[in-house]
Amino acid sequence: MATIDIKVPDIGDFKDVAVIEVLVKPGDTVKPEQSLITVESDKASMEIPSSAGGVVKELRVKVGDTVNEGSAILVLEGDGAAASAGAATGATAAAAGSGAATAANAGAPAAGYGGTTGAASSGGAAGATAAPAAPGGGSSPAGAAPARSATPPRTSGPADLECDLLVLGAGPGGYSAAFRGADLGLKTVLVERFATLGGVCLNVGCIPSKALLHVAAVMDEVKHFESMGVTFAPPSVDLEKLRAHKSKVVGKLTGGLAAMAKMRKVTVVQGSGEFIDAYRLQVTKADGGTQTIGFKRAIIAAGSEAVKLPFLPKDDPRVVTSTGALELRQNPKRMLVIGGGIIGLEMGTVYSTLGARLDVVEMLDGLMQGADRDLVKVWQKMNAPRFDNILLKTKTVGAEATEGGIKVSFEGEGGVKEQTYDLVLQAVGRVPNGKRIGADKAGVEVGERGFISVDIQMRTSVAHIFAIGDIVGQPMLAHKAVHEAHVAAEVAAGELLGDDHLAKAAFDARVIPSVAYTDPEVAWVGVTEDDAKARGLNVKKSVFPWSASGRAIANGRDEGFTKLLFDADTHQIVGGAIVGTHAGDMIGEVALAIEMGADAVDIGKTIHPHPTLGESLGMAAEAFEGACTDLPPVKR
Repeated sequence: MATIDIKVPDIGDFKDVAVIEVLVKPGDTVKPEQSLITVESDKASMEIPSSAGGVVKELRVKVGDTVNEGSAILVLEGDGAAASAGAATGATAAAAGSGAATAANAGAPAAGYGGTTGAASSGGAAGATAAPAAPGGGSSPAGAAPARSATPPRTSGPADLECDLLVLGAGPGGYSAAFRGADLGLKTVLVERFATLGGVCLNVGCIPSKALLHVAAVMDEVKHFESMGVTFAPPSVDLEKLRAHKSKVVGKLTGGLAAMAKMRKVTVVQGSGEFIDAYRLQVTKADGGTQTIGFKRAIIAAGSEAVKLPFLPKDDPRVVTSTGALELRQNPKRMLVIGGGIIGLEMGTVYSTLGARLDVVEMLDGLMQGADRDLVKVWQKMNAPRFDNILLKTKTVGAEATEGGIKVSFEGEGGVKEQTYDLVLQAVGRVPNGKRIGADKAGVEVGERGFISVDIQMRTSVAHIFAIGDIVGQPMLAHKAVHEAHVAAEVAAGELLGDDHLAKAAFDARVIPSVAYTDPEVAWVGVTEDDAKARGLNVKKSVFPWSASGRAIANGRDEGFTKLLFDADTHQIVGGAIVGTHAGDMIGEVALAIEMGADAVDIGKTIHPHPTLGESLGMAAEAFEGACTDLPPVKR
């Protein structure tokens, strides 16, 4: 009988993700798209589906293994395996053939680096049977565009409110989609469950956490001034005032969004929305009342929610997700962070500065997965005093609420079996809300983990319904969602208004930057050095140490460095990373350079202001070409 190796498909920019569950065993019969394993990154857990059908002959993974794109999962056996594989290949070819123009950017990325390049669609005709492939950055969690169903006939059911464009969810992606649609002339309704616009990001995520991280950074910074001749008294923290400051920051932004919605005549409806059918959404309001909204086009921007571990005590204020941690309801002495990803380390930074001693537990072999280890090493060396224990290759296996705290049990190589904590932060990722919005009633296909697959126009399996943001896959980042939102709104407007140019909009971003807003910050974009080694890419790196940066030395923060990766043959930039203060503010230049197809000379000959941290980018490029006069001469 024929056999086929089933491998991990494209899972975006994530690598070395841990297998936390194997869902099949030898002898099982599986169907195409049936989930095989569950994997977990620092931002989410997801199920990996089978690309073919057949009988499981051999498993190639077990719980605790780490996998990447292309890693073998299992071997299938049976006549159906080969047939299914062939059918999948044919579908992929058909989908590829439906694209029209290539990306409009002037400089194409270096061959073989496969960022997030897409092709502009031929234009979103309703009822298309094949869709353009999703971009490599992960807009489709399964790595393939959804099968397109014919546009269902418009139902004649009653609606309390009719609109051209309905947007479900008012996070950065949702409000951007609504505002863009309104700017293009569409009658737009925006549905949001929070009392204020902005979603998780503005209300209980990105923005309040950055407000607190700024306070923590200043508190930490002044500790070093005594050696410069300036002495401050130890800080006294008023948690009530600190919470008020955070709320003021949030209120200023959410209030601004409400004003902009009003200016654009966007109708905002507060409540939780669920689809009734392919053209209507029912909103349940806080008072229990309902409102039905009819639409011609819809954009799903319903986001994600934090994973809650089932073995942790429920309804105990000493066990929190990131949302609860941001409330600052207590000032713990000992705190455990479960999950060594960006979210947990950022919140740990805040609580540590406020006086907590930290432990962090991580299943994998290092913190801040996704970033190169040389970057994390700089962060970890500077932040070592915050931690009592960094437990790597260790699982949290149990927890018990006691009068003295939360008693937590561990298994693994960390060397600690049990500890008691005043506060436990669970930061093991986020899960999409795809199964909470009645999408199936609209005919929209939702994966087993709640992700919704889309094509490069952000179109779901139903031609007039789009999806963006966390709910369409990794990376779960607000800045990705905003760009996807603009595409979806433009396509919808183009189809409704008969504008062929808008109707051909596509998400063709080559790279999406990532930032850890810790101290020091860690930022990276494009190909990483670890990724290049794993994939056998022919790249060369150039590093400019901040110990040679006048501005970094003057700031007393010269622990960092700037690293650029170039194609060894063309010298075209393919990736970059920065560790140091304000790294997140500078990584955008690297993303732009990759998008524009710049080479080392382009970057090095771009005049950067002096003295700045940003000039380290130009100097790293000069160093690659052997032309940097701020470093020792290159050995000939």
